[in-house]
Amino acid sequence: MKKIFFSCVAMTILLLTSCKKNITDLNQNPKRPSEVPSATLFSNAAINLADVMASTNVNTNNFRLFVQYWTETIYRDETRYNLNQRSISDRWWAEFYRDIIKDLTESSKLAETETLTLKDGEIKNRKAINDILMVYAYYHLVSSFGDIPYSEALGIENLQPVYDKAPEIYKAITEKLNAALGNLDENYAAYGNADIILNDDIAQWKKFGNSLKMRMGMLIADVDAATAGTMILEAAPNVINDNSENIMIHFLASPPNTNPVWEDIIQSGRHDFVAAKTLMDTLKKYNDPRVPLFFNEAITEGKGYAGQVPGDRATYNDFSAPASSLSAPEFPHTFFSYSEMEFLKAEAIERGIDVGGTAEEHYNNAIDASIEEWGGTSEDALVYRSQPSVKYSAAPGTYKEKIGLQSWLALYNRGYDAWTQWRRLDYPVLPIPSGALFASGETPAVIVRLTYPVVEQNLNKGNYEAASAAVGKDQITQKLWFDKY
Repeated sequence: MKKIFFSCVAMTILLLTSCKKNITDLNQNPKRPSEVPSATLFSNAAINLADVMASTNVNTNNFRLFVQYWTETIYRDETRYNLNQRSISDRWWAEFYRDIIKDLTESSKLAETETLTLKDGEIKNRKAINDILMVYAYYHLVSSFGDIPYSEALGIENLQPVYDKAPEIYKAITEKLNAALGNLDENYAAYGNADIILNDDIAQWKKFGNSLKMRMGMLIADVDAATAGTMILEAAPNVINDNSENIMIHFLASPPNTNPVWEDIIQSGRHDFVAAKTLMDTLKKYNDPRVPLFFNEAITEGKGYAGQVPGDRATYNDFSAPASSLSAPEFPHTFFSYSEMEFLKAEAIERGIDVGGTAEEHYNNAIDASIEEWGGTSEDALVYRSQPSVKYSAAPGTYKEKIGLQSWLALYNRGYDAWTQWRRLDYPVLPIPSGALFASGETPAVIVRLTYPVVEQNLNKGNYEAASAAVGKDQITQKLWFDKY
C-alpha cells in the first residue's frame, strides 16, 4: 500500500490561496495544484523508501525468505524463487525508479525554484539529502540486477533506455554521494518537519551518507580494492558510533504511516511466515540470547522455538512466528546500525584497511551492539561472545566465516542488507530451498540476483538482451560484478 505523507508545513502551503489578478488563473483548480512543494515530494519518496525496505509483502520484498530468516507456510512460491508468478522483479524495479528516484529528482528541481521561501543554504541541503537517498536507491537497483538504466533512466518519453554498465554506475553514484556530503551544511535547515527520517538533523544526514559510503566501499572490496579502501577510510571516522545513533524511520501507531510488517501480517490477518530452520538451528547452536527477541514460541504445546525447512510446507502453529514486537504498528525500520558499521570495520582491518583498533575489538562491539539493540543486556552479550564457538580468536574458520555468520545474525529483519552481506562473504552456508525453481540448464544454487523485469523483456527487448549478455545470463544464480568469489 502506498502512503502519501504530508508535513504540517506542506499541508499549509497546499491549503493557502491568494487573490488572483490574472483572469486566466481562473482556469486553474486551486485545490489541485499543478506543482507540489519539494518537501511533499521528498516526504513521499522517503515513506515509499521506508515501506519497500521494511515490507514483507510477497509481491515486492522477499529477501527475508532468500536469506533464510523466515520461510512460508502454505504458499511457498517466493521461498522457492518463483519470481515471475507475482512479477516481483517488476515491482522492486518500479518502486525505486517510479516512487523514489523520480520523486527525489523532481523535488530537487522544485527546490531550486523556491527561492522566496528558502535560503540558498536550505535549498543546497535539500538537494544534497535528495542525492543521498537517490544514491541509496540506485545502490539497491545495481546490486539487485547488475547493469540497469541510469543515464537515460528518467526520460518519460524514452520507453527504451539503454542499460549502463554496473561498475560505471557505481562510480557515478559514488561521485554523487561525495558531492552531496560536501554540500551538507549544518548551519542551515533542510526539510524541517517534512523530514520523516532524521527530523532535519543535518549532522545525522552526514552519518547516513558516510554509513552508506562505508557499505558501498565494502561491496566492491573484492573487485576494486584501491577504491574500496579509499571510500572506507574516508567514511569510517564519520559513521554511526553507538546504538543511540542508529538511523531508523519510526512508524506511527495508527494508519496511514504504520509499519509495513504490521500491515502485511496483522492487519491483513495472514499466517504466512515462520522461522526458517536455517536460522533457528543456528541461534540454538550458539545459545543465542536473541532467540526470544527474534521469534515467538510455537503455538502448539511442546514445540517451543522451532524452524521449518525453507520450501517445505509448514503448519503455522507448529513453528515459531516472528516475534510480536516486529509486527507492532510502530516498530521502526533500521537503515543503518552501529552493529553493521562495526562488522564492516572488523572486515576492513582484516583486509588491511587501517580504520583503527583491531578486528576482534570491532567484532565484539558489533555483537554487543546487536544484542543490546534487540533488548538484551551487556551481560548477555559478554556471555554469548565468550563462548569458544563465537569468540573471535577461538572460533573456527576464516574472518569471512566468522564475520559472515555473526553479521547475518545481527542483520535479522533487514532482509536486503543481510542478503547482500551474505553474497559478498558467502557465509553462513545456506541450503538450497526445497523445491526451488531454476531455468532450464541452470545449475541449482541459492539466489544471488533478481532477474530483469518482464516488462523490460517485452518493451525494451534490445537493451534487455544486451544487458543480459553483459551480466552473463539473466538468471538468479548469475553472480554480479561485485560478487567475485
